[in-house]
Amino acid sequence: MTSFDDVYKNFLSKVTDDMYMELSPEDTVGLLNDLLLGSLHYFEFPRQNIYDLDLDTQYFMIDLTTEEQNIIATYMIVEWLGYQLASVENVRMKYSGSDFKFTSQANHMQKLLQLKKDYERLGFKLQRLYKRRRADNKGIMRSTFGDIMKPIEGA
Repeated sequence: MTSFDDVYKNFLSKVTDDMYMELSPEDTVGLLNDLLLGSLHYFEFPRQNIYDLDLDTQYFMIDLTTEEQNIIATYMIVEWLGYQLASVENVRMKYSGSDFKFTSQANHMQKLLQLKKDYERLGFKLQRLYKRRRADNKGIMRSTFGDIMKPIEGA
């Protein structure tokens, strides 16, 4: 089993947002939970049932690989950026000091949209790599190219 906390740590290592320091631990976990659950549908063809969850204990009922956790955390960033774009309060520009160049909210939103698209592309790329390789019993990554023409089990 993999704890949601493991995926949260992966996500938080990629994102810096002062908002999380201002929230209570319970509110932070609630937001992270929403981001995690919202990100799962982006994962097109996981090798395991990532929807087998215990929401009470905050666990995946499977052992996620580091690669799977990274893909989910990347899509959590996509969800997080979507929240940023959807919330006027979070999009409102904050400036301090003369070192910052003034830009419009529209320009800021455009940059957030581009960043969101960049993370969507990154998640897509990570999934392609995930599908094209698999660790053998020694932990060495091998191509899955030979699996393309095999019949699907149970079909």
